[in-house]
Amino acid sequence: MERGDVVKLSIALNYSGHVVAAAREVPALEAAGLDCVWVAEGYSVDAATMMGYLAATTKTIEIGSSIVNAYSRTPTLLAMTFAGLDTISHGRANCGIGASGPKVIEGFHGVAYDQPTRRIMETIEVCRMTWRREAVDFHGRTIDIPLPLGAGTGLGTPLKLVNYLERSAIPIWWAAIMPKSVEAAAELADGWIPAFFVPEYADRVWSDSLALGAKKRDSSLGPLKVLAGGSVHLTDDAHEVDRILDAGRANAALYVGGMGARGKNFYNQLMSSYGWESEAVLIQDLYLSGKKVEAEAAVPRKYLELGSLVGSVGHVRERIAAFKSAGVTHLQMLLHGATEEKVRTVERIRQLVDE
Repeated sequence: MERGDVVKLSIALNYSGHVVAAAREVPALEAAGLDCVWVAEGYSVDAATMMGYLAATTKTIEIGSSIVNAYSRTPTLLAMTFAGLDTISHGRANCGIGASGPKVIEGFHGVAYDQPTRRIMETIEVCRMTWRREAVDFHGRTIDIPLPLGAGTGLGTPLKLVNYLERSAIPIWWAAIMPKSVEAAAELADGWIPAFFVPEYADRVWSDSLALGAKKRDSSLGPLKVLAGGSVHLTDDAHEVDRILDAGRANAALYVGGMGARGKNFYNQLMSSYGWESEAVLIQDLYLSGKKVEAEAAVPRKYLELGSLVGSVGHVRERIAAFKSAGVTHLQMLLHGATEEKVRTVERIRQLVDE
């Protein structure tokens, strides 16, 4: 089977520790068969700097952001940044964008969190205009370039990017889980990045939104790519399976229980939409009352199992098939252990997806 016909293997760079140390593992993983690496940002070190580092230390892998937000940079600066990254990587950049949330946008960047879906839609349009080297003259609901009369000095005029680029169309990936933003991603983006993806239940949550977006999609974009996955670990030891799955409880409880106010937590809504309504309520109640350990224990085991690829070779093979059947084109792997173990895991998963 040709590499282009199989699921691509991806990892997210661990940015919670020393990002350079994490990035130094990537060339070995690339040699083992890794196709893509994604760099988060949040309110950590910026993603673009680490993407530039990876471009200089790797040869073939795609290098993406997952994600940069659509507020803290102007749309043209975002376009310039990824034009530069695509140039130094010789056409290997992926622009992953999303809305983030008020905590980061207003609390860290000091920018109003306003009309997130519309903001991303207009940012995509401006980025593509910029990469095509068109003079940027765009006036939408959230973006005005140049500033209109009455704003600023009045001296701004439409400008186009000076440089000729490696590619005039850099892939844009949209991180989204809510219906309207998923619909917009399916219409406008090259790729979609859903969070906490459970393959068996994805259709019940997103099929309508994806179908509505697909109806409006420009055929020149090609089929929508999908980046999703979870913990990956090959073992026949049941206790080891428990250990790896249980390690995911804290993150799940944080997002389902602690992200956003009660009634305003998209991840809690997602768990409910999957069918775990009472569990989602319980996790949030426990987490918001300070009972984090109890909230972690309340995360359904099946939720952890179906969102991961942990177990025997046969089981992991079945999970790869489930993700692929659900439309996943880029399998995001949370790898465990030291670098040598991660390399072995990538090599083995590479063999399984190439079967």
